[in-house]
Amino acid sequence: MPRSPEEIADELLVLRCQRRDPGAWDELVSRFHDRLFYFVRRLVTDEDRAGQLIQDAWLQIIRSLQSLRRAERLTPWLYTIVRRTVLNEIRRAYATPEELAGDSLDGFPLPETESNPTSAFENAELVHYGLSRLGLVEREVLTLFFLEEMSIEEVATVLEIPPGTVKSRLARARGELRQILERDGNSPAFEVNSR
Repeated sequence: MPRSPEEIADELLVLRCQRRDPGAWDELVSRFHDRLFYFVRRLVTDEDRAGQLIQDAWLQIIRSLQSLRRAERLTPWLYTIVRRTVLNEIRRAYATPEELAGDSLDGFPLPETESNPTSAFENAELVHYGLSRLGLVEREVLTLFFLEEMSIEEVATVLEIPPGTVKSRLARARGELRQILERDGNSPAFEVNSR
């Protein structure tokens, strides 16, 4: 199967980084930082905490890039490191690992909803609101598949689960998001002004 230009570019970028080319590090960060930060913000709603976590993840990426043997897998590898960084923070935030097994992030702050019924929201804002109301498991699978446009196999790699589990989580998460959007999307706070 022929490789895409993006896969070839990723491989060359990894090789340059592994040879400690400073320009390559800058290119790696400029290509992926915003996407990775966006992913973290879908999992952790506090912007300051997300900023610290993405910095921690970049440190781990810099330390680990020499060990990346399959350069064509750069994107899933990056998301895996970022995800592990976030999950480690969540585990530290909870007293026991059993609490993490649930689908919610009860201890993490959620964004405030608008109480002004005249404010207008775009569909993207409604979707982000809906995502913030989902549990971590649903949020990350929807973010990776739909917003980051990863394949089922890439999502499975990042989440370290079988592709069949990704499919079932996607189906459940889509259903839950649909319910949230139908319920809250009809409230006055989310009506789009017709003016």
